Amino acid sequence: MPPRHEPGPLVQRAKIYANVCVEKEPEYSDYEQLNVAWGEQDHYEVVRKVGRGKYSEVFEGVNVAGETPSRCIIKILKPVKKKKIYREVKILQNLQGGPNIISLLDIVKDPHSRTPSLIFEYVDNTDFKVLYPTLTDLDIRFYIHELLKALHYCHSMGIMHRDVKPHNVMIDHSRRQLRLIDWGLAEFYFPEREFNVRVASRYFKGPELLVDYRLYDYSLDMWSLGCMLAAIIFRKEPFFFGHDNYDQLVKIARVLGTDDLYAYLEKYGLELEPQQEALLGNHSRKPWSKFVNADNAHLATPEAIDFIDRLLRYDHQDRITSMDALNHPYFDPVRQGAPA
Repeated sequence: MPPRHEPGPLVQRAKIYANVCVEKEPEYSDYEQLNVAWGEQDHYEVVRKVGRGKYSEVFEGVNVAGETPSRCIIKILKPVKKKKIYREVKILQNLQGGPNIISLLDIVKDPHSRTPSLIFEYVDNTDFKVLYPTLTDLDIRFYIHELLKALHYCHSMGIMHRDVKPHNVMIDHSRRQLRLIDWGLAEFYFPEREFNVRVASRYFKGPELLVDYRLYDYSLDMWSLGCMLAAIIFRKEPFFFGHDNYDQLVKIARVLGTDDLYAYLEKYGLELEPQQEALLGNHSRKPWSKFVNADNAHLATPEAIDFIDRLLRYDHQDRITSMDALNHPYFDPVRQGAPA
């Protein structure tokens, strides 16, 4: 175990790609100095609303500037700090062309309101609540492997996504095409830097966020992936269904137990808030087999359960990395090219 840095929590570096941003030129991650080349808003027309989030409204649109109109996605940003917009743009530019990363096509600004919009490639997505229950065992392995390609690529580029969840994974099932979207909460990783814990959506928040450990790394995305996969495999959406952030930790502890949670807190020099501790109680670890039933037994194979187990660990240093995850036996059928 590395030496404890007093005062404060234990500092550990990411197990992989810890120095990517350190070793690159400063402009790679210095998004505040970004010079945005604004496109023409008149080139795009809104067709229909397809979604909304805390920071944006999302529309299907058409690029009418070319010889043949083409579909696109228009993400109209709500008023936020310019710094946050520049961070998302810079990250998207750095990841452009990466496997299964959504492509940023243009950046435009309304000439009157000055409201910026990001223009993305169009994906004919099927809502996950409709799609996921229809997927075969091999389909699930294929799409999780495709998602892992995107995560491993962004980690290898020194970037944490920090909001992995079904809503941010677009799947065009007819084309077997997946895209990881919404990089608005993504951040550049630097070892020993403290990060904001108010990221990720509640059901997918890693324990490190819930106990205020700010020195986290790429392994946060692996926890979120584990929550996604457990929900799909065990057919329990979401898998950890907390009513608030305190309750979210309780729901996790009811599965993973409190003994390992307290061991994690002790290792990293962390303390729960009194209200958290009062709500937590004492729970023994549940075996994964408890979540297997007649409806999901065909999906809950030994390899699937082993993979989930390696993702859903309190201690982020114990979680499987995106690099090792790509080689997990769960994906053997995908790598061997089994027919869909």
